[in-house]
Parts: sequence; C-alpha cells; structure tokens
Amino acid sequence: MLWLMRLAALSAAIAIGAGAFGAHRFSGKEAEWLRTGGLYQLIHAVAVLALARAAAAGPLWTLLGGAALFAATLYAMAFGAPRWLGAVTPIGGALMIAGWIWMALTIRS
Repeated sequence: MLWLMRLAALSAAIAIGAGAFGAHRFSGKEAEWLRTGGLYQLIHAVAVLALARAAAAGPLWTLLGGAALFAATLYAMAFGAPRWLGAVTPIGGALMIAGWIWMALTIRS
C-alpha cells in the first residue's frame, strides 16, 4: 500500500504542474486539456490517498491508473501528439468509473 500512496502523491504533484503549465503556457483547447487532465488526476490522487487505509488495493490501482491514462492522453495532445490519441482518453474515464464502482462494492471500515 505504501507504493500506491507514493504514486498517488506523485500523481497529485504532476497534476498541479500540468494545470499550472497549462495556465501559463497555453491557451485554447490545449489549456483546457491540461486543466481537465490535471483536475481529474488530482481528484483521483487525493481520493486514493484518503481511502488507502479503508479500501482494497484493486479499486485504488484502477482509480489511479484510469486517471493517469485519462490525463496522460490529454497532456500528450496538448503538447502536440496526434489527435487520434483522444480516442484512448475514454478508456481512462471508464477505468475511473469502474474503480469507483469497485470501491463501492468492496470498501471496508
């Protein structure tokens, strides 16, 4: 669980950096992609940290991995990656949804 918490903390740091970079370096859709990716990544990193002691590792890894995939594809497009990469973004979103459902079914006190 310690590695998961460390990755979640690093994920939060990356999310904040991406949001700040987007706010100061980009405009238009690129800035919006960085803002959206950063927001989702940060929310899920904090959720994983908050739930690390009460939840099973599987849902937490799914949340963190889904957020990373979702955000990474948006970040990549903001930095000039091909737009077809946007077709991968919903897979990260689906993993986040699955992680929350899995969490709801397995969370313990």
